[in-house]
Amino acid sequence: QVQLVESGGGLVQPGGSLRLSCAASGSIFSINVMGWYRQAPGKQRELVAAITSGGSTNYGDSVKGRFTISRDNAKNTVSLQMSSLKPEDTAVYYCNYFLRRVGVEYSYWGQGTQVTVSS
Repeated sequence: QVQLVESGGGLVQPGGSLRLSCAASGSIFSINVMGWYRQAPGKQRELVAAITSGGSTNYGDSVKGRFTISRDNAKNTVSLQMSSLKPEDTAVYYCNYFLRRVGVEYSYWGQGTQVTVSS
């Protein structure tokens, strides 16, 4: 089992910045993917950004150039630096830990943290 604890959500004005952090604990394997997803009311959960343990990144089209994902493998943490925030970035943001081991996929989710972009 893997436990994920998120922090850093809140209310921010359009154009502002916010940083989310997520700490993983439990049965952590060195090769994995950590990422952030978000879900706005009435919409499906979507990928925001993901990063492998090797440092390869993937971003959703709507956040490219504005958000930056990073991780600290020694501390099992992943962070999301969000800049130039827009009202449409308002959503619950979820941290995700994913790995594939011996042909079996494992995916764990945090409890979610609310990000609201509003003036």
